[in-house]
Amino acid sequence: MSKEPTNISYVNQEILRHYKLLLGSKSPRRQMLLKELGLRYQLVEIEVEETYPPHLREAEIAEYLCELKADAFDSKLLTHDSILVTADTIVWLEGKYIGKPAGRNEAIAMLRQLSGKPHSVYSGICLRSASRKTVFCAHTRVTFRELASDEINYYVDQYKPFDKAGSYGIQDWIGYIGVSGIEGCYYNVMGFPVQLFYDKLTRFIEESLKDKMLNT
Repeated sequence: MSKEPTNISYVNQEILRHYKLLLGSKSPRRQMLLKELGLRYQLVEIEVEETYPPHLREAEIAEYLCELKADAFDSKLLTHDSILVTADTIVWLEGKYIGKPAGRNEAIAMLRQLSGKPHSVYSGICLRSASRKTVFCAHTRVTFRELASDEINYYVDQYKPFDKAGSYGIQDWIGYIGVSGIEGCYYNVMGFPVQLFYDKLTRFIEESLKDKMLNT
């Protein structure tokens, strides 16, 4: 006789309801995606210089930077039912790190580099509670068709993507008309791999609950 499937999503939501997430990110896209997941969260300010050791590459950079942000948060503000969430997204093209553009000219130059080529997007996420911490990363490969100069100029002038790694948002106009291929999580390119985050958060909480049971 076959067993009825367990409603894991419902169980997870019940567990998650007892925790408060502290989101250390100013990204409106990450805030939107957390809200769409139905998770309650509070925004927290984290000021840190986003620099990394020069020997790091690809996923290592994203993981290092998200953990750097988490470690900069005052641990005294972490309560028994709170979990800090920090994230960092980078673009990697032909062996080079591409971050956020400093202004219009740099944004245009970045998009010209990405035009007609595949590149990698890495989003590192750090979960930190009063008693544990975990870091993980998602990878997506994105390909742009050849972009015309007037398309690049129009996008930069109209959308001003200066807060976005690689100088573009896949959910914007440039993504509609320019992205010819994607391998991996779409939301990762937006800066937050939702499915991976949900799985890791659930496991993080379950392991935390096990620790509490063992210590009581």
